[in-house]
Amino acid sequence: MPGAATPPFDPYDPLGLDDLLTPEDRAVRDTVRKWAADRVLPHVADWYERGELPVIRELARELGAIGALGMPLTGYGCAGASAVQYGLACLELEAADSGIRSLVSVQGSLAMYAVHRYGSEEQKQRWLPSMAAGEVIGCFGLTEPDHGSDPAAMTTHARRDGSDWVLSGRKMWITNGSVAGVAVVWAQTTDAPGGIRGFVVPTDTPGFSAPEIHHKWSLRASVTSELVMDDVRLPADAVLPEVTGLRGPLSCLSHARYGIVWGAMGAARSSFEAALSYATTREQFGRPIGGFQLTQAKLADMAVELHKGILLAHHLGQRMDAGRLRPEQVSFGKLNNVREAIEICRTARTILGANGISLEYPVMRHATNLESVLTYEGTVEMHQLVLGKALTGLDAFRG
Repeated sequence: MPGAATPPFDPYDPLGLDDLLTPEDRAVRDTVRKWAADRVLPHVADWYERGELPVIRELARELGAIGALGMPLTGYGCAGASAVQYGLACLELEAADSGIRSLVSVQGSLAMYAVHRYGSEEQKQRWLPSMAAGEVIGCFGLTEPDHGSDPAAMTTHARRDGSDWVLSGRKMWITNGSVAGVAVVWAQTTDAPGGIRGFVVPTDTPGFSAPEIHHKWSLRASVTSELVMDDVRLPADAVLPEVTGLRGPLSCLSHARYGIVWGAMGAARSSFEAALSYATTREQFGRPIGGFQLTQAKLADMAVELHKGILLAHHLGQRMDAGRLRPEQVSFGKLNNVREAIEICRTARTILGANGISLEYPVMRHATNLESVLTYEGTVEMHQLVLGKALTGLDAFRG
């Protein structure tokens, strides 16, 4: 508007990105930010140090109460939020801890999304309302001990026995596995039509177990498990009827990766803000270290990459809301934002010096968590090759 006063410069929003948000967007963001500040931040350093998330079921119910589970899905108790609003929620959750955002991503963007998009009406009615409320936790079984980036080579298989399916195999690095009430498991069905199929598996089915994985140095405030299926007998209606082949699990992963594009910027923002605050209060040589040129250069570079990443996430969210987001564009965002988030965390650690390795500050916790985020749901190399194929038209995945 001509003649309007220019707003003051905000070090925490230097590009004025809040202007892109609607009042509804801000309300969602502020609700999730307050919940994380009240329920996660006071405890997460202790959970991380102990390597456990002891109140995961309680947190899931609370996340359901604020509409954070299956946010962009419609019906069945889901919030029907926009993609931008879901992204903002992921950013705020990961600003608290990547493990909390992973809980929400796996519940909503993987397990619930698979049932919502590819399930029967009976499957949707049975599982989605209780999952949206956080009363039932879900997990998503795709990765195997020997098959991560190449899911087409999975060895988990399902065979027909009369009208039943019998499921056998192992899945690895499964978030929420040990506390899940339902697992969406992908398996080869080479002795029946359809190839790879998805199965909705109640975790109390005989032959199913989910031992928890310990001794992690990343995502410590998160439940990570192996899934073991030893002749798990399922009825005919356990299979997801609306998809066959890798298209099913890969579309779920693309939906979850979108949340990571935003979430990684939450971890980066938390680390940047810790470094900025520290730089203005920590004194060396008689003045705050933020007054030195090298520190200011670090802060400037961190701010540039952080807010470029948020702007990229917002752009992808708008494309998703318009129904125009492609998987290659999600790879673009995941590749850039996670890499830059790790670099921001590492640079923030140098500003904090020795204090940067202490759990009194969030920086090292975010940095180590992001090492997992960098790898899961597509490594750097895999997303580079996705983009390389899109750019050149040549497939480098297979020799």
